[in-house]
Amino acid sequence: MNSPIAGSTATEIADSVRDLRERGQLRAGDALPPVRTLAEHLGVNRNTVAAAYRQLTTAGLVQTLGRGGTRIADPAPLAQEGFAAGTVLRDVGTGNPDPTLIPDPTAALPAVMGRPVLYGEPVIDAALAEWSQDWLAADLAPREFRLTITSGAVDAVERLLAQALTQGDAVALEDPCWLAGIQTARLGGYRTVPVPIDAEGMTVAGLTAALAQGVRAVVCTPRAQNPTGASLSDRRAADLRAVLADHPYVLVIEDDHFSLLSQQPFHSIVGPGHRRFALVRSVSKFLGPDMCLAVTASDPQTAERLALRLSPGTTWVSHLLQRLTHALLVDDDARAQITAAGVHYAQRAQAFAQLLRVQGLDAAAGDGLNLWVAVPASARSVSEQLMRRGWLARTGDEFRLEATDSHHLRLTVHDLDDADARRLAADLAAAVAVAA
Repeated sequence: MNSPIAGSTATEIADSVRDLRERGQLRAGDALPPVRTLAEHLGVNRNTVAAAYRQLTTAGLVQTLGRGGTRIADPAPLAQEGFAAGTVLRDVGTGNPDPTLIPDPTAALPAVMGRPVLYGEPVIDAALAEWSQDWLAADLAPREFRLTITSGAVDAVERLLAQALTQGDAVALEDPCWLAGIQTARLGGYRTVPVPIDAEGMTVAGLTAALAQGVRAVVCTPRAQNPTGASLSDRRAADLRAVLADHPYVLVIEDDHFSLLSQQPFHSIVGPGHRRFALVRSVSKFLGPDMCLAVTASDPQTAERLALRLSPGTTWVSHLLQRLTHALLVDDDARAQITAAGVHYAQRAQAFAQLLRVQGLDAAAGDGLNLWVAVPASARSVSEQLMRRGWLARTGDEFRLEATDSHHLRLTVHDLDDADARRLAADLAAAVAVAA
């Protein structure tokens, strides 16, 4: 065999393939040598080559195609949240909040202008820090924690994983999982271990199995899980804490993205003796995605590592943005609007779930901006039928960690008026009837 791939360890072999791909010597669709053949060529154990291929698969650089072998992947982008580009269809898969329910920052803007912040000054605005301390202490006390401000929840999770993991390390993600979580793990080169979700959130058996596989971090959504809308029950959270009690140094990241909008209580899976933890709360769902700010409370060691990645004057979050966030969070009218928005999202989801049940479809409204709808047929086939009726929906396979033909759709329906909601429910039932 004449192969340019080199290396004696899994990491060296994976890096060699990366280099060849970057130099254009390996292109999308090119086949890599079979594991046994490459192992013999390099004089290494077959498990070493298999581990290298797993690293490359996790990073999205190669695809394993069964009898088709392992091939260089086409660097097509992963699915992203938001509106679909260039479509005339009614998009009910956006995952967006309703812009009419986001507080208008215009009146608060003049108050946040002030003395410019210079290099070397504290990276967290004092007023926001004080407010956030009380906000998160209510759910973290009596654990000691420190605050960090990042450019949104995705930025926080990416930085948290980067300070704890190295390429090839295993991270437990919910399955189905939020889209940015899948992309963050793939771009970081981490090995993802799926943990199933049911109506009460992350399953105990799933987390137990993931820990047995040596995961070094766990990312959990305590409420309004995206895409399912599931929230942890008190009982489930307690059971998960018991499982994690034997793994106190596994980093547990709780992404409480819906926080102030949620209609469910917060239940943490972090026990009092857990040593590595982070609670992340973004403002994007209630103050708008463009605010790009999240507050993270983490154990002191994790916070110290995060601080090294948020240098004053270079990668900090703008103090103007921090001041504006604080001004809105302490404004009575803005908080009342946020509360009303949370109630609106819940009511619209419940109303649409009832419309689906009338049509003979099994649907239960969870928490959050979306509805996770089970369909008794291939979700892709149902989606195609919906497109013929003028609707664009997201299929559940986009949110899965492993390729699968899902039987779920994720729908964003809170901005539909009553007539459109009835039409979508009827069209969905008709689409299922054709696809089944």
